[in-house]
Amino acid sequence: MSDPHLSEPRTSDLHKEVSELERESATAARLFDIRRIIGGLFVVYGVIVTIAGVSPSDADLKKAEGVHINLWTGLAMLALGLFFLVWMKLRPAEAPAAPETGPDPASGPGPTPESGAG
Repeated sequence: MSDPHLSEPRTSDLHKEVSELERESATAARLFDIRRIIGGLFVVYGVIVTIAGVSPSDADLKKAEGVHINLWTGLAMLALGLFFLVWMKLRPAEAPAAPETGPDPASGPGPTPESGAG
């Protein structure tokens, strides 16, 4: 026969460990959110291309048929990058939910509604 007081600390330790793993999983999900990477890259490249498009040379304008293509492309990239970063901030990633499990098989069969408890 086992003492029920001996198994209680192990259960609480297990619960602490599970909740710690869930927290780490949620942190990893937020850290490796693809929206952060895509948004960051688009913002960086958007700034670079926008700066290049602020004062284009006459040859560049002639090639683009008078359109400030670098300026417009840079601004569009900047807007898209900011969209991804704002989206990530408004709807943060969540770790996938753990699957529902039945009763612990080690605890033995418990009362079921069909068998009548007691």
